[in-house]
Amino acid sequence: MKRIGLTGGIGCGKSTVVAELRRQGVPCFVADEVARAYYDDPDFVAQVQSLFDSPVLTADGKVNRKAIAAAVFSDKSKLQHLNALIHPRVMHDFERWCNQQQGQPVVFFESAILYECGLEKAMDAVVAVYLEKEERIRRLMVRDHCAAEAIEARMRNQMPDEEKAMRADYVILNYEGNPRARQVRRIVELLIG
Repeated sequence: MKRIGLTGGIGCGKSTVVAELRRQGVPCFVADEVARAYYDDPDFVAQVQSLFDSPVLTADGKVNRKAIAAAVFSDKSKLQHLNALIHPRVMHDFERWCNQQQGQPVVFFESAILYECGLEKAMDAVVAVYLEKEERIRRLMVRDHCAAEAIEARMRNQMPDEEKAMRADYVILNYEGNPRARQVRRIVELLIG
């Protein structure tokens, strides 16, 4: 089974590529979806809280993900510590998930910060989803109802999409009207060989 990393910056359309892969019958592990569930584990929440000077819990004891995001996007060392806490668990869960995908020729591991965390080393190849920065900002302003400045601050904590595309083995150009399904199908065919 080939393990393929899928990455791209915020707002580039990774979710639509994952949806297309799944539509074509290709198993996809989405790191952020898995990591989100960790915040329901009290032990994990306590470890996260220990990384921050101020409380990151709401009044009902739930993790305030917006407070964490604000803290880590303004302090790269906190972001690194949080990633060091999350990513070993994610990779452990990915390994367990891969064991459940027996008989599949290829599986995908989607993560926006694949390169930033060195997770590409665990993959057989990497596919980057690319979309120009201006279009990504426009899409995110509509989707997340936030200002361009806030989006750009988040983008600064990720590797530029141009660099991800240059480092990747394959690139999906996710422009409106571009045949995304055909691009995905062709890449999967090449991977399966």
